[in-house]
Amino acid sequence: MAGKSGNQIGAGWERVKELTGLSKHKPQVATGTRGFSEEALRGLEELDARSVPPDVDARPAFEKTFRDNPRLSPDVASGGGLVMGADGVKRPHYWGHRARLRTRFLTGGHKAMPEYELLELLLFNAIERIDVKPLAKRLLAAFGDLNGVVAASEHRLLKVEGATHKVYLQLRIAEAFAHRMGQAKILQRDVVSSWDALIDYCRTSMAHRDTEQFRVLYLDRKNTVISDEEQAEGTVDHVPVYPREVAKRALELNASALILVHNHPSGDPTPSPEDIQMTNQILAACNTIGVTIHDHVIIGKEAETSFRSRGLLVG
Repeated sequence: MAGKSGNQIGAGWERVKELTGLSKHKPQVATGTRGFSEEALRGLEELDARSVPPDVDARPAFEKTFRDNPRLSPDVASGGGLVMGADGVKRPHYWGHRARLRTRFLTGGHKAMPEYELLELLLFNAIERIDVKPLAKRLLAAFGDLNGVVAASEHRLLKVEGATHKVYLQLRIAEAFAHRMGQAKILQRDVVSSWDALIDYCRTSMAHRDTEQFRVLYLDRKNTVISDEEQAEGTVDHVPVYPREVAKRALELNASALILVHNHPSGDPTPSPEDIQMTNQILAACNTIGVTIHDHVIIGKEAETSFRSRGLLVG
């Protein structure tokens, strides 16, 4: 049942008082078999006290912040209005946009396309039939660029208007493809001679994460990567690392050398005193088993720092 407005309640109460002879300020006690008891009068007075005065325009305590628009309604065609088609029928401006965008991508490639259009292509698989360009632009505005959008956490992503769990799934799939392709360029290869590919892979995997992650690349005697493993994940400014576990895993894999990598969500790759202390502890643990630490790289959003190039790694 729909709720009554304040004016309706107030008018109804005025009618009750008119019929019963009650006054808000001078309550009267009726006598006889048709009168009101003291308890009934008190109840009516309490109702009067709780009721909205008739001259007040009352509104619901909670109102929806969105419109319930019928899909493809002419007055909500995503801001572009209606466009007359060759058949003489008016349609929302974005009709046919998906097919045109797919054709442009397949015929001309991605280089000439802005980031929001590439993101639209991805969102097509998550959201059907409606214009996803506004959502693509909101996501880029919220996370900076495609890397930031793809790496966004589920919690932060779902705060963006229009983003759904299906959108999050599509982004995770895209991230997985990017990681696998980057990883393929370094696994079973000499990373010392392909250092740029290693840095590109680490930047893709870690630069835009909103929490710290610590990775270890285990190498054989030919400096070939035999395993790339996430050792630990922490908070925005700390990640717990256990040097003994790193050394133990090196023994299990029969690794001869390691490359340590972790990210700084703040974007600044400058090593902290804690980073230096932790690196020295891992270095000491690995020295006891004859495993070399080639480098420790800190990944920032725009740059990275090498411990060895800065003279912070001796041994």
